[in-house]
Amino acid sequence: MKQPLLDMRNIVKSFSGVRALNGVSITLGDGEVLSLCGENGSGKSTLMKVLSGVWPYGSYDGEIYFQGQQVKASGIRDTETLGIVIIHQELALVKELSVMENIFLGNELGSFASLNDAMMHSRTRELLAQVKLNISPDTLVRELGVGQQQLVEIAKALNKNVKLLILDEPTSSLTNNEIDILLGIVNGLKEQGIACVYISHKLDEVLALSDWVAVIRDGNHIATKAAATLTQNDIISMMVGRQLDELFPRESHQIGEVILQVNHAHAIQAGASRPQVDDVSFSLCKGEILGIAGLIGSGRTELMQCIYGCYAGQYRATLELAGKPLQIRSQRAALKAGIAMVPEDRKRHGIVPIMGVGRNITLSILDRYTSLWGAIDEDKESHDVHDSIARLKVKTATSELAIKNLSGGNQQKAIIARFLLTNPKILILDEPTRGIDVGAKYEIYKLMFALVKEGVSIIMVSSELPEVIGISDRVLVMHEGQLKGEFGYQGLTQEKIMNCAINDTALA
Repeated sequence: MKQPLLDMRNIVKSFSGVRALNGVSITLGDGEVLSLCGENGSGKSTLMKVLSGVWPYGSYDGEIYFQGQQVKASGIRDTETLGIVIIHQELALVKELSVMENIFLGNELGSFASLNDAMMHSRTRELLAQVKLNISPDTLVRELGVGQQQLVEIAKALNKNVKLLILDEPTSSLTNNEIDILLGIVNGLKEQGIACVYISHKLDEVLALSDWVAVIRDGNHIATKAAATLTQNDIISMMVGRQLDELFPRESHQIGEVILQVNHAHAIQAGASRPQVDDVSFSLCKGEILGIAGLIGSGRTELMQCIYGCYAGQYRATLELAGKPLQIRSQRAALKAGIAMVPEDRKRHGIVPIMGVGRNITLSILDRYTSLWGAIDEDKESHDVHDSIARLKVKTATSELAIKNLSGGNQQKAIIARFLLTNPKILILDEPTRGIDVGAKYEIYKLMFALVKEGVSIIMVSSELPEVIGISDRVLVMHEGQLKGEFGYQGLTQEKIMNCAINDTALA
């Protein structure tokens, strides 16, 4: 039997007495792709941190063998020397440096006194060609899109003579075209004999790309199976430990009269030649889930920021709430009017990472617990926090635990809990399920339908077209800042939405 490239045996890792990994074993051969699947908090990232040296030898039990030799890494540099490279979901590039400088950061060619810029420049061109990225090595990383930055990370890994590439949620922020490019490059790496561990919640990608699929649930290795023998439902059942009746649990609910009318919304950045939102008008009804679809850059998020009063450039819109004129120029004014927004980027705009889960939940309503003399009613705050954690099924050891230690899905549920405490009439959810697992998605969908039954109105921006169709009552499609189409959900297809999203003519 051929010796595997990677052999992880009975890995056990605990934090404060709680087992995050309970005897997990996986193997992988040269040029193979193993997709690692599991719900948020299942132990996937912890296992990869053990493999990549983030958690050094001695901080876990079990053994790791790579190319037949036992790995006893004291840090990431040791594993990178072996050819094991991890690219995290939050990219580790320095935005103000050039592509070349990022690729060779810490591995510069030449001496300390005199770097060999010409050799590094030439090598960078070779690496960029290998990942099919047609840019100058001198381009600043901040000038690149997320998809291009992802490819720079892969080029950086190739420069380290990678033999095993670990990709953690690499496509969560990419367009469909960028996803196709990335998957093509991973397939190209396979042909060169480079193995890959691929972590993704997008099961269509998993099945299209993988040789093997390993599922971890609650720190336990459930199974490793050949991808060709599996369906998406098979993987979901192993991940959640139960059969989900359907991915989108649509429930009947009453839709009332128009609660929000938006007329002539317009938004433009200083110095820009084209507005990001160009004369958009639409309505939202009481108890309705209104989906907003369109390509990344179509103006969806910017339109929501106009409504919520947080757009960074110049903007205007005529708003009516329940038939009465409304002017919003700040987030505080929006919350006071009963409009709340869960932002697209929870890491940058949603959470305070070092702050506890509980205080992140109450952040928007601290004045509710503060007396005239500045004293905080901690009992009332604690009651609301624990009620919110229970209602949204936020998995956390304590409410004092820093929210950065929670999985993405649980962070998202905590942010939603925060804005539900403001008692909103209208809840805007911008990419509410990005980067979270199917189980957490299902819980968020169930919550959305529970809210609209209570009379809350929801606007959901999403790049996941099955989600848009499966959850929305009505769908608006944007293209280059303009509203190009409006559809009911019945009979709606992804093709109809995409045709509308990429064409200049409306298909309403």
